[in-house]
Amino acid sequence: MKIRASKGIEIDKMIDIWYQGSLLAHDFIKKDYWKSQQNEMKEKYFPLSENYVICLEEEVVGFISMVDNYLAALFIDIKHQGKGYGKELLNFIKEKRESIQLKVYKKNDQAVHFYRRNGFIKKEEQLDKGTSEVEYLMEWKIV
Repeated sequence: MKIRASKGIEIDKMIDIWYQGSLLAHDFIKKDYWKSQQNEMKEKYFPLSENYVICLEEEVVGFISMVDNYLAALFIDIKHQGKGYGKELLNFIKEKRESIQLKVYKKNDQAVHFYRRNGFIKKEEQLDKGTSEVEYLMEWKIV
């Protein structure tokens, strides 16, 4: 297993991991919403982010995207979830930051528990305008 900066040619694989993961983790949001966001992820969000991938041999199995101290995305290929890769990516990025903030949907219980187990605390609740779903703003800081 290796974590490294992503390469431009891996963007389509990252979009696929993001899309499939979003459908699975956010089944309370219509599939059309995620489909409509694919191009924006590719053209806008990934280019603005600091992106790292986790690989098994040469296969990209997950990624993490940061914008300054904001964790914009953390997704693991659905075939590889539950093997500790998300925690590896999170620990990798924690070594590079003193604090990290993120937003996670309140209904995404699995992700909320994952972030809590990894030292994040809920700072506030807010409404995501794009989906009309409640999300938590969570934060981790070096103690």
